[in-house]
Amino acid sequence: MGQSSLLTSDGLRFFFSRIRERLWIKPLVLCVLSIGGTFIAKLADDTGLSSVLPEVNLESVESLLSIMASSMLVIATFAVGSMVAAYASASAGATPRSIPLVIADDVTQNALSAFIGAFIFSLVSLIAVKNDIFDSAGLFAIFVLTLLVFAIVIITFVRWVDRIARLGRVVNTIEQVEKAAGDALDRRRHAPTLGASSVSLDQAGGKGLSVCSSTVGYV
Repeated sequence: MGQSSLLTSDGLRFFFSRIRERLWIKPLVLCVLSIGGTFIAKLADDTGLSSVLPEVNLESVESLLSIMASSMLVIATFAVGSMVAAYASASAGATPRSIPLVIADDVTQNALSAFIGAFIFSLVSLIAVKNDIFDSAGLFAIFVLTLLVFAIVIITFVRWVDRIARLGRVVNTIEQVEKAAGDALDRRRHAPTLGASSVSLDQAGGKGLSVCSSTVGYV
């Protein structure tokens, strides 16, 4: 049972690590959440909080969403161009096996996902606001969500600018390879038999020979 769970967990870890390297996964998830957030804000109209929440000016919400929609598309396009340039630099200055580690960089993927998600959120929310879908409570919820998205985008952009300046450089690529190698060795240390049952010479009835070495080598 322990061996089966170990193999299953290791297989799942390998599967999700491969999925994580795909550039479209996180942007797709953020797009779905952005669209869902717009419709969840509509639920605020059914809570009866319209008389308690402060009234938000419709034009101010439209202006914020319009600014976000226009700026996020430009920033997302710029982010993709910067990522492509960083990947080309990494391809020229590092080994081919290190390129997937550069592509799977979490900060870069999170930044691109945040920019695209903010663009989708602002576009869908702007369409909903202009068609008078929200009452006062829903409009206040959209206003709060817009400010929250603005804060997330600003923080993500600051982190991303620091990372993109180092992404693709040889030193940064070596650090990523070193971390990946360290994680792999640590997993092997905790599972030295790779999920198989270890058998001692006593259990094998004295048949076989134990091969031990104090240095790294091949058999």
